[in-house]
Amino acid sequence: MFNGLTHAGCNTLVTKLFEDSTLITVGIIEDNKYMREGWQTFIDYDDDLCVISTFESCESALASDEIPKIDVLILDIGLPGMTGIEGIRLFKELNPEINIIMATVFDDDDHIFDALKAGAVGYLMKKVTPDELVAAIKDAHDGGSPITPNIARKVIQTLHLPDIPEQEKLNKRELQILKELSTGKSYKAIGKSIFLSVDGVRHHIRNIYQKLQVNSRSEAVSKGIARKLIDPDQGV
Repeated sequence: MFNGLTHAGCNTLVTKLFEDSTLITVGIIEDNKYMREGWQTFIDYDDDLCVISTFESCESALASDEIPKIDVLILDIGLPGMTGIEGIRLFKELNPEINIIMATVFDDDDHIFDALKAGAVGYLMKKVTPDELVAAIKDAHDGGSPITPNIARKVIQTLHLPDIPEQEKLNKRELQILKELSTGKSYKAIGKSIFLSVDGVRHHIRNIYQKLQVNSRSEAVSKGIARKLIDPDQGV
């Protein structure tokens, strides 16, 4: 039998796994036991899929010999120990043909693009329905890139962002101050939170205004949101 954190109860005989090359083998790495077992149950219900291993962490998956046997891996990001994103490269080294779909609660740009750049072929929110997850597994196995619609919109919006001339790009400190500006803080409060004098804050703000070609805090925040430099929920 195949060993993971829990026994994989496929709805077909295990021998079919070896006799039927069309059967898609699936692995799950998710630290929430109830979600992991729920996913396994409805994935195994499909005649074309078979969950052969489930794990609660990347470390336990890497310590097993199951990764090379998996066609599609459902991978959480927020795991105990190694994150799902950190694990992607290691899983790809063990099985270059594995298709990794992230299933997560994180919908921010950093997690999305870090996962996709690391080698994930899909990105789904955990509220995905059973039918949607089954379809995503088949899509990934067939060469597709299943992505939750709102995540796909974020990716497209980022691709639509205009190219910013090098001289207009904000440095790390300027980005930090722009984010502080968007919260409505005074120069003094900003300086206190980032350990900088008021004069130092003013100096960086002048540079921010010049680079963004704006003349006020509200204009700077608006352009920062438009360029996706800051979260729109932070805007004043």
